[in-house]
Amino acid sequence: MLQGKKIILGITGSIAAYKSAMLTRLLLKAGAEVQVIMTNDAKEFITPLTLSTLSQKPVLSEFTKNDAGEWNNHVELGLWADLILIAPASANTLAKCANGICDNLLLATYLSAKCPVAFAPAMDLDMYQHPSTSANLKKLESFGNTIIHAASGELASGLEGQGRMQEPEQLVKEVEQILSAKKKFKNKKVVITAGPTHEAIDPVRFIGNHSSGKMGYALAQSFIKEGAQVTLISGPSSLDIPSRTSNFIAVKSAKEMYEQAEKNYSDADITIFAAAVADYRPKSVAKEKIKKKAEGMTIEMEKTIDIAKTLGDLKQKHQLNIGFALETENEEANALKKLKNKNFDLVVLNSLRDKNAAFGHNTNKVKIYGQKGLLEESELLAKSKVADLILNQIHKLSTK
Repeated sequence: MLQGKKIILGITGSIAAYKSAMLTRLLLKAGAEVQVIMTNDAKEFITPLTLSTLSQKPVLSEFTKNDAGEWNNHVELGLWADLILIAPASANTLAKCANGICDNLLLATYLSAKCPVAFAPAMDLDMYQHPSTSANLKKLESFGNTIIHAASGELASGLEGQGRMQEPEQLVKEVEQILSAKKKFKNKKVVITAGPTHEAIDPVRFIGNHSSGKMGYALAQSFIKEGAQVTLISGPSSLDIPSRTSNFIAVKSAKEMYEQAEKNYSDADITIFAAAVADYRPKSVAKEKIKKKAEGMTIEMEKTIDIAKTLGDLKQKHQLNIGFALETENEEANALKKLKNKNFDLVVLNSLRDKNAAFGHNTNKVKIYGQKGLLEESELLAKSKVADLILNQIHKLSTK
């Protein structure tokens, strides 16, 4: 089932590294081409000679190949692979991958990868249960990586519990499942707007809103996981760019967001208008910082361009447009009005009445409407889970 698949097997400093010899053999037997990359600590547990003999390739661990200065190109390695499997994944390597630390060839290859990545943790019980390890695993999973959670059993320390790396046979099955999984939006071009816009008053002040961009970024990550090529156009946000985003465009104002959305719209199969775009902006922007005056200040405002409506008027038959409606009153009526007026195929309703939902929160509670009315109503869920619900409804619409 792995015939012709190119797999990078990353091996880190764990006693479970002894299993990597059998894992390499089984991957080759299934038809895969295996390139082993070891950390220096891994060499304390199993020799490169063993793994190069089994994989029929030189084992890589250093950035340079020889004294002549030739280098092992981590970017090319990341592009070459159909999958990176880090097994065993030590607590140290998990922490480094989760936080973008890059001090060896395996980590550089991981950060350069465009393919799916799977981690098979292996460590002692207390280390595996530590809150920092749990947080790192969740963070890696939020990037779109697969975590092949450790099994329970006898550990090297003599303790009993979760921490054993899954057996090689099980890891091969997991690899086969990852590579054979059908992606719902494979090769689809998706444009997503996210975050707030900032409309300048003067060089230091602006008019904005409380949007964090979390919902739009979660949607981007879900589409990437399902094989889409995502262009993410984001207003000011402190969030990390979703892993494997095809094109990330940072903007500030509604005008800049419109220009970039319009530029990318015609090539899109699906466009998600998740950004909280300002409806108004100052009619004129002061060139110098406005000084405080005792009598107060009045700012004359003008409308910004309605990005969703303008592009909705250009929509072709093969395109899908999905919008968001954040409401405080007459919620359903206002959402359905947007659905019609902006030529949306779906509209996602957020209510500011719902506690811990919408702006700034990690959770959300939504209602999804289509042309025939309410399609789905969610409970309060993590925004990543809400994103998956929205993708399911888009997939149903795209396969009709």
